[in-house]
Amino acid sequence: MLDGLFRPGSVALIGATDKEGKIGHAIMKNIVESGYRGKIYPVNPGREEVLGYKCYNSLSEINDSVELVVILVPATAVNSVAEEAAQCGAKYLVIISAGFKEVGKEGLEREKELLAICRKAGMRVLGPNCVGLVDTHTPLNASFAKGTPARGPIAFISQSGALLVSILDWSMEMNLGFSKFISLGNKSDLNEADFIAAAADDPDTRVILCYIEDVVDGPYFLETVQQASLKKPIVILKSGASQAGARAASSHTGALAGSDLAYEVAFKQSGVLRARTMEELFDLAESFSKHPLPGGDKVAIITNAGGPGIITTDWVEAQGLTMAGFQKETTQILRHKLPLEAGVYNPVDVLGDARAERFETALSLVLDDEGVDSALVLLCPAATTEPERTAEVIVAAQEKFADKPIFAAYMGGPFLEEGARMLAESGIPCYTFPERTVTALRGMVSYSQFLKQHKQKEPIRFKDIDQNRVKAILYDVLRDQRMVLLGNETAAIAEAYGIPAAPVKLAKDAAQARAIAEELGYPVVLKVASPKIMHKTDVGGVKLGLQDADEVEQGFMEILDRVQKHFPDTALYGVEIQKMMPKGKEVIVGMMDDVQFGPVLAFGMGGVYVNLIEDVSFRLARDLTVPEIKEMITETKAYTLLRGFRGENPSDIDSAVDIIARLACLTLDFPEITEVDLNPVFIYEQGASAVDVKITISWD
Repeated sequence: MLDGLFRPGSVALIGATDKEGKIGHAIMKNIVESGYRGKIYPVNPGREEVLGYKCYNSLSEINDSVELVVILVPATAVNSVAEEAAQCGAKYLVIISAGFKEVGKEGLEREKELLAICRKAGMRVLGPNCVGLVDTHTPLNASFAKGTPARGPIAFISQSGALLVSILDWSMEMNLGFSKFISLGNKSDLNEADFIAAAADDPDTRVILCYIEDVVDGPYFLETVQQASLKKPIVILKSGASQAGARAASSHTGALAGSDLAYEVAFKQSGVLRARTMEELFDLAESFSKHPLPGGDKVAIITNAGGPGIITTDWVEAQGLTMAGFQKETTQILRHKLPLEAGVYNPVDVLGDARAERFETALSLVLDDEGVDSALVLLCPAATTEPERTAEVIVAAQEKFADKPIFAAYMGGPFLEEGARMLAESGIPCYTFPERTVTALRGMVSYSQFLKQHKQKEPIRFKDIDQNRVKAILYDVLRDQRMVLLGNETAAIAEAYGIPAAPVKLAKDAAQARAIAEELGYPVVLKVASPKIMHKTDVGGVKLGLQDADEVEQGFMEILDRVQKHFPDTALYGVEIQKMMPKGKEVIVGMMDDVQFGPVLAFGMGGVYVNLIEDVSFRLARDLTVPEIKEMITETKAYTLLRGFRGENPSDIDSAVDIIARLACLTLDFPEITEVDLNPVFIYEQGASAVDVKITISWD
């Protein structure tokens, strides 16, 4: 995929020059000095040669096919060059030139015209407004970055050109090796998903890093990344995580979900690791590129200092990892071979006077234990410390126990510097402080768990749903030109999809209300039926616990009188009569539609305090599985209540799982549904019932 872009047989550079300080010179020099072995055609009218290569007045003068065309002429001339490239049979364009949609309406129109030209000719485009690309294994550096990175297994895809060139420059100092560098620019055609897919199929790439600010096509991104993450770990640093961009929403679910929420759950469900900082991004890159995946989450710590061992233990547990428990035989041998004062449980404290041999003994015994999946070695400087020899011990242990990753923290300065360097060069991630080692290991464990869980992934399907009934209800709402459904309509939709909900019927007059109440059975609840009134209780539009027909008739009249006083010009459809359900544990199940990724489901503690407590977890409805729903529930404090708190009998958690699964199917089947609130849902010891169901739709 995209082989011709990264490994072209020939490259033409439009705007090449031999004038130093010009971008055309920098790119030409990078192509040549990167060691590119294909044909190079500089193009610039009036020049005979550039850097020793024959220069052409135009693409059409080149008496050969050109696979890749790099363009850096002014924006106003780019489209005519693209047309010429199409006529010459070019397959790929890398457009460095700025002056397109990033500058406003005129630039946007220019970019649309460019894309039309390229699509008609079947050409793929990187950019415009980008730095270019680098493939160290071709090798090819078709960018204006300063220099070419060292060859290695890390692919880096960046929406920020400035960030990309900064990282490239930094990588040379750190001796960090890359397979690919891609500057996305405006993403007019090729985007982050295309390059993630290409890197996933690239034999020279072991881990994929991305810096992105947005996603062009949510469904395509999800489909692509879900497949790619099964082949290679993907680590994304996504900017714009603040709540400032959150949209206004009418439902509880919409209010709880911020602008960044959908990205968070999309990454989680797709197997993507989300880095919070640049440091974490490259710590994970180093770990994945040098280490085997751990078999589980059980961590052993070997240290020559008690304090750092305790700090690291706290951080291991805070990151959701498990401190390994050793087999009895392991602790017995440790007790026999280590000094009497040494700590033989986890963390293993080999004491401050430990030389390399003592680390070797402890590390070998611990890694040989079946209950250990990975190890962290902490070294503090002391008079007897042997940093270089200890580094050799760690490297040898990693070679012997190749399936159990070892991380190190050399906690000091110049005295430990050479040992730390030896570890890094041998492929053992080594940091100054242990928190970074634990965070990187946590990422590796998360990815390993994702791969295991995906093997059991089965889509949710139901045979007892009635789509036609929902279509008919939504058609009536459309005909009525409403966006908010009435209670009787939402109850009918819930019933059609097997979601247990309190029955609701609409009464137009007091006599009808009386008859419906008799049919449903007492006690009942009365609610004013109006899509314009969101908070019905505040205006006297709700009556609870009515016990007989006379109360229902009187309540019907009182509700209409009160509401009409508050909203004299608001259309009232009548009064909803709802069966009053017995109390249960209150939870919320909801959905908001995200512009990029579609329906986002919510679950958490419900009732009147939902927005105050904000005990909610989220998942995308797309490709959701039952195990993921169960995990979603366990992430909340509501789960503690549902499983039985302080001697109470457990509630029917399976009913909650079923409701979420059915809501996922409903919202995927009917994309016009934009928000859903089931709040509260009463979860009983057996079964469940949604008490208040709100559904909002959009006809855009």
